[in-house]
Formats: sequence, structure tokens, C-alpha cells
Amino acid sequence: MSSIVREGRATTILALPLMAGQVSQMLMGVVDTYMIGKIGTVELAAATLAHSILHLPLMLGIGVAIAVSIKVSQGRGAKDKAMAKSALRDGFLLSLVLGVATLILSFVAIPLMPLLQQDPEVVERLPVFFILVSLSMTPAIVSMAVRNHSDGMAKPWPVFWIIFAGVWLNVFLNWLLIYGNWGAPEMGLEGAGLATLLARLASMIGVMGWCRYSPDLRDWSPHRWFLKPQRKELADFWNIAWPASLQVSAEMSAFIVAAFLIGSLGAAALAAHTVAIMCVGTTFMVPLGISMALTVQIGEAKGAKTFERMRPIVVSGWLMGLMVSLLFVGVFLVFDEALAASFLTDEGPMGIVVGLLWIAAIFQIADHSQILSSGVLRGMDDVKKPALITFMAHWLIGMPFGIYLTFWQGMGVAGIWWGLSTGLIASAVLLGWRAWRMTSGRVGLDQ
Repeated sequence: MSSIVREGRATTILALPLMAGQVSQMLMGVVDTYMIGKIGTVELAAATLAHSILHLPLMLGIGVAIAVSIKVSQGRGAKDKAMAKSALRDGFLLSLVLGVATLILSFVAIPLMPLLQQDPEVVERLPVFFILVSLSMTPAIVSMAVRNHSDGMAKPWPVFWIIFAGVWLNVFLNWLLIYGNWGAPEMGLEGAGLATLLARLASMIGVMGWCRYSPDLRDWSPHRWFLKPQRKELADFWNIAWPASLQVSAEMSAFIVAAFLIGSLGAAALAAHTVAIMCVGTTFMVPLGISMALTVQIGEAKGAKTFERMRPIVVSGWLMGLMVSLLFVGVFLVFDEALAASFLTDEGPMGIVVGLLWIAAIFQIADHSQILSSGVLRGMDDVKKPALITFMAHWLIGMPFGIYLTFWQGMGVAGIWWGLSTGLIASAVLLGWRAWRMTSGRVGLDQ
């Protein structure tokens, strides 16, 4: 028990700034949703469609960032500075490639938007906002990779404050450019896109400056960012990054497809889904921060070969996650109507949001549990089989069930959400079982 308390204390100290950083990052989306929602339902649906399309490259970027965190934490545990430097450099270069590829594909995708079978008004409002947010993907993805280097070095607070400042910059720029305050042009939806681009650029410059010049990190950070990568090191990095990206993408792509399916039910349904998923996504940032801390703690233990620490780290992390889940379940059940009214003015979507938040209250424990187990497994370099588990849970179980409930049983938006819930429950059970076995002390079991 004393080891669980000790590891829980260490995980909590590391997790607090990570949780705060993830919540701050999510707040940028919450602010956009709130401020765009005040313009109109069509504009909010257009923003949702744009972000849904761009979620896939963002998830690939998260996989790259996860690989940075894993390699850097293991390098820190082994006191290997070269390993940490090469991990950040490889992550930075892959992030640049991914960001540029996203922008190119976004221009190609614009003429194809009508094929998505969305509301014509929504598609008509989309192109300029979509390109502006596509431009912002490069600094967003690079920022994640660089930030995860600092997190992997157990120095998360400075990057938290940088990201937090970026959120408030986005709020201020939204206020200027959406509504035309202080003599700025009233740009509406396009103003929100430009604000996101400028805020993400500022955040990227901030986190890169911190990693390069901080006394705590400069000896562990590359002095030259554009060196030709070593083929073996890049291959090792990629072998972690791509299955981590696949695992994240398997889950998030289910939510993206869910947004498209719900969009076919009308703008009101999509707007309601947007608000409900924003509430769920915001609370999800807390267990995500704990999960990131577990990755760093397990990675450090593996690098230092202190395998006896792993099981207490897992137990303490799961207990923390359970307490967080129960707290947010209560929030959704008690404040459902207030949350819906704070984002929307139309009563039709508001009623749908209330029903979705009740479903969210049920699946949150599973959602939080599966991300905590994923964090444990990533710290052990176990990413391929978890990716397969996540894919099967969402695409062979959850999504087919949700489609059946929505279109064959006539349950509408709620049907899709019950399908997503089923996939999350399956993922939580399977990943939790694997994390427990992998931390038995026999490292490498079942890999």
C-alpha cells in the first residue's frame, strides 16, 4: 500500500500540470464553439464539419507526440541525452511533414465537400474557415511534439503557461475578429479561423523557445533542428509513432464518422452533437493528463529497469481516474440543462444536448479507464496490439451497433452515442486486462 501511495503522489505531481495543459488546449475549442455558436447554428455546424475532417491529421500528430514522450521519458530514465535529442528532432521533422501534407490535401478536398451529403448551407460556409484552420495544423502538431518533450522530461509547468497564454490570445483574437471589436473587421466564422491560426503560431514559437533555451532542457534538446535523421533511430521512432497514431485515430475516426452521420440528420442534430462532444471532450482532458503522466512514469521505470514500480503506478493511476470519472458523472447529471443553455440559444438542439449528456454520464467511466490503460501500455512501448484492440472495439463493435440503432431502430443522435459507448466499454475492458498483465513484472509479456 505504501508503494501505491508513493507512486500515486509522484503521478499526481506530474499529472496536475499535464491535466491543466490539456484542459487549456481544449478550452480553445470550447471558446470557438461558444463564440461561433452565438453567430448561428449553420456557422457552428460548418466549424464542426471542418474540425471533424481535420481531426484525423491531428490524431496522427498526437501519435508522433506520444512517441516523443515515450522515447524522451525512457531516455531520461536511462540518463541518455542523445536519445532524448533525437526523439524531439525526429518528432519535429515528422510533424512538419504531416502539417504540410494536411494543407495540400485540404485544398484538394474543398471541391469534394458536396459529396459528404451535408446541409448545403453548411458546405457553402465552409471553405475559407477550413483553409485557415488547415494552415494552423502545422503549428498545432509541431507544438504537441515539442510540448511532449518537456512533459517527458517531467518539466510540464512552463509549457502549460505558454499554452494557457495561447488560449487567452485566441479568446482575445476571437473577440476582435468574429465581432469586429476595437475597429477590427467583422469577419464572423472566418475571423474565428484566423484567430486560431495566429494563436497556434504564437504557442508554437513559445514552446520551441522554452525547449531550446531553458537551463533545464537545453542539454536534452537538439541544438540543430534540421539535421538529417539517422535511419535506424527514425525507424525505431516511427515504429512507436505509427501504431500510437493508429490507436488514437481508430477511436477518433469513429467520432469523426459519427459527426458525419449525425450531420446527415440536419444542422440542429450536428450542433447538439458538437456541444455535447465538447463537454465530454473537455472533461476527458483530465484523465488524458493522468494518462500522459502514467506514460512518463512507466517509461522512466522501464528506462531505469525498476520494473517493481510498474504495478503500484498502474493501481494509483486507475484510482485517480475513477475518482475523476465519478465527479464528472455528477456534473453532467446535475447541470445538463445549464450546460446546453450556455452554448445554444435554439431550444431544438438544446433538448438533444440534454439527452446526450445523460448518455455521456454513463460511458465516461469506460472512456476514462481506456485512456489510462493506454497510457500505461505506451510507456512500455506496447502500441501495436492496443491499436488493434481499439480498432476492433470501435469499428467492429461500437460503430455498427450505433448505425443499427440510429437508422434501423430510429433512435437518431442517441443511437450513434450508444454505439460509441459500447465501443468504449469494450476497449476499456480489453486494454485494462492487457495493462494489468503487462505490469506483472515480466516486461515484454505478450508483446
